[in-house]
Parts: sequence; structure tokens; C-alpha cells
Amino acid sequence: MRPARLLAPRSVAVVGASTRPGSYGNQAVANLVAAGFPGPVYGVHPTAREVHGVPCVPAIGDLPIAPDALVIATPAATVPDLLRQAGERGCGGAVVLAAGFAEIPEGRTLQDELRQTALTHDLPVCGPNGNGIVSVVGRAPLWGDAYLPRRAGPVALISQSGNVAVNALLSRRALRLHTVVSCGNQAVLTASDYLTALAELDGVTSVALYLETEDAGLPEALALSAERGIRVAVLKAGSSELGAAAAAAHTGAVAGDHRVLRALIEEAGGAWARNPHELLELAKALGGIGRQSPDAIRIEPGQAWGSRRPSGQGTSFGKADQPGVLVVTCSGGDAAIAADEAARLKVRLPALSAVTGEGLKGLLPDTATAANPLDYTAVIFGETRRTADIITTAASDPSIGVVLAYYDRPAEMDADQAEAWDAALDGITLAAGNLAVPVVVAATLPELMPEATAEHLTDLGVIPVAGLTEGLVCANAMTAHLDLRRISEIAICSRQSQENRTSLRSGQSGRASLRSDPTGQSGGSLGSGFWLREVEGKAYLKAHGIAVPRGAVAADLPQAEALLDELGTVVVKVDGSDIRHKAAQGGVILGVSTHKDLERALRQIPPPVLVEEMVPLGVEVMISVRYDAVTPVVVIALGGAWVEVFDDAAVIPLPITADRVAKHVQRMRAARIVPDIATLARTAVAVAEMTRQEGFVFAEVNPVILRGRTATAVDAVMCRARPAGP
Repeated sequence: MRPARLLAPRSVAVVGASTRPGSYGNQAVANLVAAGFPGPVYGVHPTAREVHGVPCVPAIGDLPIAPDALVIATPAATVPDLLRQAGERGCGGAVVLAAGFAEIPEGRTLQDELRQTALTHDLPVCGPNGNGIVSVVGRAPLWGDAYLPRRAGPVALISQSGNVAVNALLSRRALRLHTVVSCGNQAVLTASDYLTALAELDGVTSVALYLETEDAGLPEALALSAERGIRVAVLKAGSSELGAAAAAAHTGAVAGDHRVLRALIEEAGGAWARNPHELLELAKALGGIGRQSPDAIRIEPGQAWGSRRPSGQGTSFGKADQPGVLVVTCSGGDAAIAADEAARLKVRLPALSAVTGEGLKGLLPDTATAANPLDYTAVIFGETRRTADIITTAASDPSIGVVLAYYDRPAEMDADQAEAWDAALDGITLAAGNLAVPVVVAATLPELMPEATAEHLTDLGVIPVAGLTEGLVCANAMTAHLDLRRISEIAICSRQSQENRTSLRSGQSGRASLRSDPTGQSGGSLGSGFWLREVEGKAYLKAHGIAVPRGAVAADLPQAEALLDELGTVVVKVDGSDIRHKAAQGGVILGVSTHKDLERALRQIPPPVLVEEMVPLGVEVMISVRYDAVTPVVVIALGGAWVEVFDDAAVIPLPITADRVAKHVQRMRAARIVPDIATLARTAVAVAEMTRQEGFVFAEVNPVILRGRTATAVDAVMCRARPAGP
């Protein structure tokens, strides 16, 4: 269902248009009038003849045209029937402002009726329980809250919080919004539906996403956005419920939905925000790339954002040599703080080359040093040409992809002070006009970036940011890589995973259909899928070339004794599909080496039991694959008892290669203790390939014991989708 007519309406009708000030219906009409909406506007009210000069008709069926957008500002109980009338009239879509739906228990049935009516008539619906949609560029506020017309630009916002959307529209940060969507309950349209539609609109260069839940269409929407050169910034609030499979094992603790979503966003060339302020600054900065350099959004796969340079001024950067940020300031204190914050945030501030240093010698004061951060000192503050030459020379270094200049604008200054501050800013903007890399100007404190200054910078193609740390975050995001091939692979894998799970649940045949277990035994069922016994999971691992300990299930003491005599020292484990945290529940006994020890073990864990050889000590890691999140991922972390102790995991969207896994593992703090990263990477790829071929929805191998160039899967928890039937 495509909301194109809602996002760019040529005609609007407000159902519930009211003469009562303060009502949604009154405010919605007033907003359209104040914005100067260029198309026809109608009100629908049983008795009113006009509202704010807008003509009214008694019912939807009386409208002289079928409007592109219908704003429904009536009580919740009336909405389903009004949607039916809208569908029969041929309207393009509806914005439902009313609350009282699935956000309260007693409203769930009403929301189900709303959704079914919309689907029956193929009618896109925004909401309910939201603020609506504002096309700033189209002067079309389908909005029930306060609204002041603002200058339009390339930044879109999709928010699952109404207040975040309201505040963005009322903010004074030169945001230059294009379209704002307050999703509400998302009864019909989801955030990914809006993102897909916005990616197809002209003039959008970045999108801010405020999410409280995510939907399955997000990977493909992100891929389309990347293909269109649109950058995305995401703020995820709240903790979405982990899938049943992940929650039942260790994976959920180390790779919850937040971390999976972040991995997806960053692989898609997007930026991760920590609060609404950072979200809007990031969207503004990412959207500003297109304004700063018209060809900057036409990036080849694997190329870095902001890395285009004129001939003779360096080269584009590949993945192995990502460009960094140049920090420029007139304050030693700001330089030191920026360096500390850059280290904390892992923002790369590359050292300037010797050639660049030589070029700066004749420009910097004697008290300044050619370094990054570059403190040109307050001695030359206000010297426009000299400041411009310093920035231009330093930014021409081949290692620089973005310039971040700190500049604070006091609110109150006399004429002489204003002249000096203007001259200092002119030096930065003069340099920006000579550079092919983006330039960010950030105030160290948010209030020292007045709206007038921010608007002035934006008009010149320079990106204004409020806050020292936010400046670093935004500049760093602008150096991120956009690999279209990789994003497309993730989207395809995500879609195939959804299709396979749907096929498995419906019992259809196909590539991912459930196969016979190598053990010849069937898994037990729990929750939303079939959990395998450990011996069954290990049979799959062995069949896919992954080493497992020797052993077997013993039905009684004599069988267990025979295995002990054959294997030497053994581990005894509970055998069953309904216990996954075996050690925590007393279901694992290590170091059983005598018949007497074995008898005691079987009194604690009655047969049948899994008896396996003890694997020599090594580095324990966890490798898991989960398909229940927004996109399938492989998760690697320290294993055994350390899984939930250290916040140190590599979360990598599928599909994966050994090289990609190795690069992610190398970023982990635990990388230094891994004896052979290549072996770990190959094992992770094998586990992921096994889950794909066998149609598993979840697999956790924990621990995998690494010794030298060997990897042995000591424990395994796996789940398959439940087929149709009892």
C-alpha cells in the first residue's frame, strides 16, 4: 500500500472540520489556510457551511472531488465507517487523529476494524493516535497540532512519537524539513512504508527515524534509500520484546533488538543517534551533503561519503583507508576536549601529512602547531583570509573527508565584537567555498548557534550543528561508507528469511523446508518453534563440517559406562529439548573420569543423558545466528560463562563472508585473546550457512572452544519453525 498521495496531496478534505477553537478539526483547517495550501480544501461537517473560509459539505459522499488526503478529526468510534465512505469515494488516503484504539486494551477491536476497512478499500491510513503528516515543501499540513509554516528543505522525519515530530517542527535549528510523519499506532502504514515512499520523492536527501518498534520492511526500505542517495539517521527508544528464540538462550542478552537494529543501520550507511537532539542534528548534517556538493550523493559502491575531490586534490578512499575528520578551532581547550571526545566516540582524527604541515608553517602563528585538532589560536581570530587559507590548506590533506570548525556566536555583542565574530565566520565559509569536502560548523554549546547564524551557514552550503560532541558525531557520520552491493545483499537476505519462515509455518515445500534430522529423531516443541535436543543440533553441525566432541546418548548406566571406558574423562549432560540453560539448571557435570563418579552423576541427572569426551581448555566463544530480529544476524561474543558478563559482541547482518566476520571480530576488545581469528571466522560462516540450508530460525553454539587453528562446538541450542498442524 503506497502513501504517495498522502505525502504530496493536491487536494484535502477535513472530516470533523469545526468552528470550535482548540479542536483538532478546527486546528487542521487553520493549519492548511495558514500554510497557503495551493490546492482545493473542503470541510466535512453535518451543519457548518464553512470553517476559516473553507467551504463545508455534510458528508464525504457530498465532496465535489475525491481528495488525495482526508484528515479525520472525529471520535474513534466513527472512524471505521468514515474510512469505508472514503474508500467508496475514491480518496487517496486518510490521516486519523483520534486516540482510543490499540494503545488501550478496550480499543484493540476497533483498531482491527479500522485496519480491515482500510485493507478492503486499499486505503493508506496514517495513524490512528498520531499528529498526522506535514508536507512542508508542499505547504500541506495534515496536522491536528500547532503548526507554523517554515522554510522547506531536504530533511524528512518519520516519528513513532508525536511529540518528537511536534518539537522538530517547532525547533529553531535551520532544520529545513521536507516532510514530517507522525506514525501513531501504525495500524495500516509502517515506518518502512513511509521511508520507501519518501525515497521516491524528489528533494529528500536525508531521513530521521524515531522508532519505538521496527518492522520487517525496514531492510528493503533502507536499501532503496541508499540507492537513491538518501542518508538515514535513527533513534531507537524503549526495549522491544526479544524474539522467543533469542530470549530462550544467551543471544538475547548480548545482541538484543537495539544492537541488531544498530548493526543494520550502520551497514546501510546510516547513523545511530542517542537522543532527539542528536537525531535532528545528524539528519540535518547528512541532508546537507547534497547541498554542499551536488554530486556528493552520487556515490559509487564502496566509496566514502564526502570523499570526492577535484582532480589533483587527492583520491577517493576505499574501505581500508576511510577518510577522517579535521577539527579546527581557535581554542586550545576546545581542541583538547574535542580530542578526548573523538577518542571516546571512536571518531578518526588523522594526523596531517608532512606536506600539509609544511604548507601550514607560513600561515599559523608561532604559538600554534600543525596538528589535528588544529588550534590556530585566538591570536588571528577575525583574520578572514588567513583563517580561510589555514583551513583550506589543512583540509586538502588526502586523509581528510570532513572539516569540523568550532565557532560560538554570542547572542549579545556590540558593533566591534560583531565585526570580529563576522570576520572569523567569514574565514570558515570562505574556505568552505574552496573545498570539495563538506564543512561542519559547530557551536561548543547549543545555545551559541543562533537560528540566524544557522540559516546563514545553511544558505552558504555549510552545515550548522549545535554542540561540541554533536559536531563530532555528525562529522563522523558524514565519513561513513555507502556500499550499495552490501545493503542490497542484506535486504535480499532479510526478505528471503521472511519468506522462508512464512513457508515453514504454513507447511509449504521449498528450499528451506524442514529436512529429516541426521539423528533420525524429531525435535521437541516450545514457544513458537521446535527446539532440537543437543545431540540433534550437533549432528547438524558435524554434517556441515563443524567439529563436535565424540559422544552419544546413554539410555542407562551400562551404556554410560561403556562410553566412559571408550572416551576417557567425560562430561555428562541432561538430554532433552526443553532445557537450554543446562549448566545454570544443574544439567551439566564436568570431569567425570571413574565409574563411581559416573554413578553419582546419573543420580543427579537421571538417564537418558548425553555423554561426551571432555574437550581440552581453550578460548571459549559464542557463535549464534538469529532470524527473529529486524534482519538476520550472526552474533559473536566471548562464550561459556562470560557471554552475559562482558558487553562485547560482534553483530553482523547476513549474509556474511569470512573476511567480513574477521574485520568485525578484530574490533572487539576480546580479539587479542582469540588464537586464530581466521578459524573463528570460517566457523561462523559455516554455522550461518548451516542455518540457511536447514531452515533454522535460531542457532546458538556456545561455547565453541578455540585452540590454535581448531574450533570445537561444545554445546548447541537450535530451533526450527513450527510446521502447520497440531
